[in-house]
Amino acid sequence: MGVDAADLAAAGETPAGDRAGFRLAAFGAVLVVVLFAGYGLGRLNDDSTASASAPPLTAVPSAAAMPGMSIDESRPHEHTSGETADPAQPRGATVGGLSLSSDGLTLVPETTTFPAGREQRLAFRVAGAGGAPVTTYAVVHDKPLHLIIVRRDLSGFQHLHPVMAADGTWEIDLTLAEPGIYRMIADFTAVVGGQQIATTLGGDLTVAGDYAPRALPEPARTDKPDTFTVSYEGTPNIQATQPLLMTVTGPDGRTAKLDPYLGAFGHLVVMREGDLAYVHVHPEETLVDGKVKFWLTAPSPGTYRMFFDFQVAGQVHTAAWTSRIE
Repeated sequence: MGVDAADLAAAGETPAGDRAGFRLAAFGAVLVVVLFAGYGLGRLNDDSTASASAPPLTAVPSAAAMPGMSIDESRPHEHTSGETADPAQPRGATVGGLSLSSDGLTLVPETTTFPAGREQRLAFRVAGAGGAPVTTYAVVHDKPLHLIIVRRDLSGFQHLHPVMAADGTWEIDLTLAEPGIYRMIADFTAVVGGQQIATTLGGDLTVAGDYAPRALPEPARTDKPDTFTVSYEGTPNIQATQPLLMTVTGPDGRTAKLDPYLGAFGHLVVMREGDLAYVHVHPEETLVDGKVKFWLTAPSPGTYRMFFDFQVAGQVHTAAWTSRIE
């Protein structure tokens, strides 16, 4: 026996077709809300720095490798800590590497004195609350910890990757070529109590001897590391995130074919003269007409040294420039 819509309405039921229409209408309304919310979040992310990068994704630790997790680093972003930039310039990017302790973690080197020009082991731990060493780290751009070494006059730059022992001690053989005070900056994401803590910690290393600081090279947009010519386009400032495009030209005058290095086509470390405030920037996932594209907000007005690591034919090279930001 057939039942029409009027009978169903009289019985307090909604016809199947009407129910389907209602479900479609409700789904459409939800979809519109989601799309508008996604657009708004996208606009916020486009105008932000590292603190608003894509939320990290974690992976189950592997017993065959160092315990840790993986983070989605495919989006361009800056690596900094919670340390603020110059208070007079609140719109600038935050900076890291200015302190031995931050975010409840402390850098504990075993020794801070090194000979000039001779290899010596650098060993250190990252201690959490109560002094216990951290032993679990997220893998960020293929490594659980990135170590930057640079003399206080911003010469002698090194980007290294120490190895962690089971007790949480990081070790690497280090050669510091000349006397002076060097800054070591550990850039990592620790996993403590199931929470990921991304930070950068810094401490000084001393090489005894006659220290003759070098003046920074004058600002330029071209450097010639090894057999390459490397130039950049763009002008960073403190008001907004600006694009920087790096072009690597080989000895034949052609744009060099870049290999991915540590999960990206390049790494940019920016350090401020005077206090060595540190920002580590990763580029867009794909090249733009063969160029590496970064997005950077300068922490404050001042003079900076920019170090660009890139890889060609399995060899890593570093270009460096001085930049004055008004």
